[in-house]
Amino acid sequence: MKVLIACEYSGAVRDEFLRMGHDAMSCDLLDTDVPGPHYKGDVRDIIGDQWGMMIAFPPCTYLCSSGLHWNKRVPGRQEKTEKALEFVGFLLDAPIKRIALENPVGCISSRIRRPDQIIQPWMFGEDASKQTCLWLKGLPELVSTHFIEPRYVCRCGCGFEYDLGKYGCPSCCGDRGAALPRWGNQTAGGQNRLGPSADRWKLRSQTYPGIAKAMALQWGGKNGEA
Repeated sequence: MKVLIACEYSGAVRDEFLRMGHDAMSCDLLDTDVPGPHYKGDVRDIIGDQWGMMIAFPPCTYLCSSGLHWNKRVPGRQEKTEKALEFVGFLLDAPIKRIALENPVGCISSRIRRPDQIIQPWMFGEDASKQTCLWLKGLPELVSTHFIEPRYVCRCGCGFEYDLGKYGCPSCCGDRGAALPRWGNQTAGGQNRLGPSADRWKLRSQTYPGIAKAMALQWGGKNGEA
């Protein structure tokens, strides 16, 4: 099956589909990080090339909830959100039988439609928390492959590696409320551990290997079959 991985430069999802025997190609305005079939350019150039499936990862900078507050503060930013939504609509309406579009929680839900599924990396064997929405056409919801248990942090500041529930904190015995789950990519406060850097956006946008593998196995069939 011909599979287009739109807006992907890492090659993570593309390479999982290639391992399954599919004719997969990634597409992005950036060069691919890993050698493999890749179209460097606008996905609009190749969207009509008879693809059997498309998995799309449109840029979330102007779509995700965490950044929408800037639209009222920065001139011109709202217009960028509108263009981003137009691009999402274009991808979802593409003439392709099977489509999955991935993005964080944001204005796609309120402006276009609610996602068909919300997943977490820890549902697919990754010690990480990153709520991710999937909009699906002609594809089933992904089934979790392996749950990763979190560590727990109490509101009193005490952290522990086991789950004893609300009264598990050895310091306050849960007097300040239930302990909060935290995974390997999070600080005690819940923020991402990645510090500021020039390529932080790139590192945070990459698809977790466990999710990429689940997409290929569950949506790609076996031996290159749909």
